[in-house]
Order: sequence, then structure tokens, then C-alpha cells
Amino acid sequence: MPPDDESAYAVGYGKPPRHSRFEPGQSGNPRGRPPGSKNLSSLLKKALDEPVIVVENNRRRRIAKREAIVKQFVNQSAKGDLKATQLLLSILRDLEGRAEPGSADADKITEADQQIIARIKARLGGAEE
Repeated sequence: MPPDDESAYAVGYGKPPRHSRFEPGQSGNPRGRPPGSKNLSSLLKKALDEPVIVVENNRRRRIAKREAIVKQFVNQSAKGDLKATQLLLSILRDLEGRAEPGSADADKITEADQQIIARIKARLGGAEE
């Protein structure tokens, strides 16, 4: 047990003064983020997942807001809106760039790629160089 005498206690690195220490059960950040509060990402996801009623072919349907946004965006692009078309094409390019890595076309394999494949096969014992 440490002595009760304050003068015998050495204050220094890793030994703060006893009066300034956190008391048991006291938070180090008492006015910090309250539990259950949401960040921007979770709020946006929740808002985009909310249902909305749309009319298609004289029928009412409930779809998510994100689906309604995409439909309106594509429809505006189809009507000839230049900005919507440019943005849609750039989004499509990004999505196609993230496609499966194994979906490369066979005609895109160059001569250097063929040489590398032949060397790998030779190392594995499948073919000679």
C-alpha cells in the first residue's frame, strides 16, 4: 500500500498527482460522443433505405429512395440531359473498372504476357520454353 503521506509520493512520468487522477467510475471524456449517436454514413444509408411510393404504369409501388434516385437519373439521361448522360457514363466506367479481376478478354493478352505464361508453365513442369 502506498503511504498516506503526500510528501512521500514522487510525482513524475506515469505518476500524476493524486488529486488530479481520474476517480474510479469517472469517464476520461465526460462530454464525449453520446452512446447511440449516428455518424453521417449511417444516417445517409438509413435515409436512402426508406421506402417511397412511386407510380409506374398507373400502379403504385413502394421502392427504396436510392432506387427511385437511380431510376430518375437514368430517365433524365434517356431524355437527352447532357450532364446526366456524362455523369452516368462516368459512373458506368467506374463500375466496369471494378468488375471481376479474372474477366480480362483473351485478345488483351500481349506477347510479353504469353512469354511469362510459358515460363510459369515450364517451371511447373507443364511445357518447355
